[in-house]
Amino acid sequence: MTTRDPITRREWMDLGTTLFLGAVDGLSDEDFGTATALPGWTRAHVVAHAHYNAEALIRLLHWARTGERTPMYAGAGQRNAEIESGAQLPPAELRALVHSSADALTAAIDGLSEEAWSNEVVTAQGRTVPASEVVWMRTREVAVHAIDLANGVGFSDLPDELNTALIVDAVMKRSAGGQAAVLAEWLTERSTDPPSLGPWL
Repeated sequence: MTTRDPITRREWMDLGTTLFLGAVDGLSDEDFGTATALPGWTRAHVVAHAHYNAEALIRLLHWARTGERTPMYAGAGQRNAEIESGAQLPPAELRALVHSSADALTAAIDGLSEEAWSNEVVTAQGRTVPASEVVWMRTREVAVHAIDLANGVGFSDLPDELNTALIVDAVMKRSAGGQAAVLAEWLTERSTDPPSLGPWL
């Protein structure tokens, strides 16, 4: 199986979801307000993002299932506005929401017919992809953000194949943005200075 095999990705998504929700459940109420390594984001921002991301991906699966165009977000500002608003919710409510939306996304995935997985949808970045890409999109979010919560989860907790897939995904995105040369220079140890790459997810 390859990193683009839907079955492999589903296993990874389930693992990432378990790690993420476990990290969330291990946070105290006070922990939600503490900063993360993501600029301007507290742990509450990370949890809110994961919740609203699940809801956005459910909309893509609805699109794939029904043919009704339901984008991830209604407009450019919706994503950020939802995260900021969600980050202000009481921790208990935010915990309940992120669990509920994760369950709802799992149900939507399980309910999609085999034929619908090949139906095309459009991501928030404007890419046209088959619905099967949704599973990988969610895998990236929960796996990496479980680590961002800084509550006992690290990249070493992920399978090597998943880490490899994340590396390939990140390199492909950076390369498409014009950073292939600096990445090649650094990864081949022709430079000892890590390149400044900016945000990935």
